[in-house]
Amino acid sequence: MSSVNATPRVRLHIDDTGGDGRPVVLIHGWPLSAESWKAQTGPLRDAGYRVVAYDRRGFGRSEKPPTGYEYDTLAADLAGVLEDLDLRDVTLVGFSMGGGEVARYIANHGEDRLHSVVFAAAVPPYMLKTSDNPDGPLTEEKAKEMEDGLKQDRDTFFDGFTQDFFSANGELKVDEKTRQEAIALCKQSDQTAALGCMKAFGTTDFRQDLEKVTVPTLVLHGDSDGTVPYEGSGKRTHAAIAGSEAVVVPDAPHGFNASHADAFNRALIAFLQK
Repeated sequence: MSSVNATPRVRLHIDDTGGDGRPVVLIHGWPLSAESWKAQTGPLRDAGYRVVAYDRRGFGRSEKPPTGYEYDTLAADLAGVLEDLDLRDVTLVGFSMGGGEVARYIANHGEDRLHSVVFAAAVPPYMLKTSDNPDGPLTEEKAKEMEDGLKQDRDTFFDGFTQDFFSANGELKVDEKTRQEAIALCKQSDQTAALGCMKAFGTTDFRQDLEKVTVPTLVLHGDSDGTVPYEGSGKRTHAAIAGSEAVVVPDAPHGFNASHADAFNRALIAFLQK
């Protein structure tokens, strides 16, 4: 474990298994931390990869500055991690809002360091339902409801959020211990960061970013994701990136890297081995 300065200079907490395997960089969802990848780290390491996961600015064990919670800065933070660790031939795995960093990183920083990318239950191409994005799965009303809920009572909000996060068709797909662990990670988030990133993942248009993706791409999604529904996100990302693969996991909720870890890891490792 180490801490490095990303660009702009913010201290990010990084977990790094080390070794000389091809690097896989895991970018967590909102409002969690790198610890949310614990079901992936061991299997990926055992399959021969160097696994790097970091806490986004404002979350987990990273520095919590008052600004920088839009995707250009978040992608610059990712670029800083890759540069400071001098990672090359990298696979980026972006979960949920982390998929936005993957798209914006390629748009702003190119693909020179990349081998491939994975969009896992990811928010691109564009969550917000607008007149020119009618298939966006997030309505203005729902976005406002989420923002108000987080502002009014974090504990109540995170309790409901994690229930939805791990549920498929109204049925919780993890044990209560796993859900409580996720709530504890949520509570590590800074409120300014949580609100800023909520706005970012809900309102950022990645459609032009996806046009710049030319490396091998996997879209990995649960078919019962009620938080970032496949039809409005992953399915459209798959259609937007020529030659991309899509793996849809049956009966899987948004947090399927925990609830369906075996299926998630199998699909991810099979893609990495190609």
